[in-house]
Amino acid sequence: MLSIEILIAFFSASLLLALVPGPDNIFVLTQSVFQGKKSGLTIMFGLCTGLIFHTLAVAFGVAVIFQTSVMAFTILKIVGAMYLLYLAWQIFNAPSEKIDTKNNNTLIDYKKLYYRGIIMNITNPKVSIFFLAFLPQFTNPALGSVTLQMILLGTLFIIATILIFGSIALLSGSLAKVFNKSEKSQKILNKLAAFVFLGLAVKLITTKQ
Repeated sequence: MLSIEILIAFFSASLLLALVPGPDNIFVLTQSVFQGKKSGLTIMFGLCTGLIFHTLAVAFGVAVIFQTSVMAFTILKIVGAMYLLYLAWQIFNAPSEKIDTKNNNTLIDYKKLYYRGIIMNITNPKVSIFFLAFLPQFTNPALGSVTLQMILLGTLFIIATILIFGSIALLSGSLAKVFNKSEKSQKILNKLAAFVFLGLAVKLITTKQ
């Protein structure tokens, strides 16, 4: 199975990527600030439930590609690397995010919030594309089932997301000030994440079947 060093590297990268300001963690933050921490946690669990779907889809699909087709593997590798480079460029140049404080709904349907999180995640093709580009490069066919390796990595990614998004929900008040006022901290996070994506793209393009 995968070495502890690989798992630690993957988990560390996952934590950093979950920290980067984006639609999902901004949504968790806004729900927590204006509808309570329970709302933010509900959305977080919905989003992470959606990640289970993406993990299984990518794990079973990519495992077949690893094992059967050199051409398909090469195409996947090139497309994945190009997408990671695009993400690096996009995040590096991303503007600072601000929270919309105009609306504060008092009636909360937690069941609907949970399903909203699931639907948001499952219907976002960028998540599947990201998993296709991110998970395979931490696997090693020589160490056993690629499918099981990617399920393990997907589980670690979900745990990292729960830790970061859960922290955002629980610390929503102070984090809201950071997201709205500290452009410097956002830019530092963006640049760190951009370099992570760049490194992943290089690693992916040099990966052999």
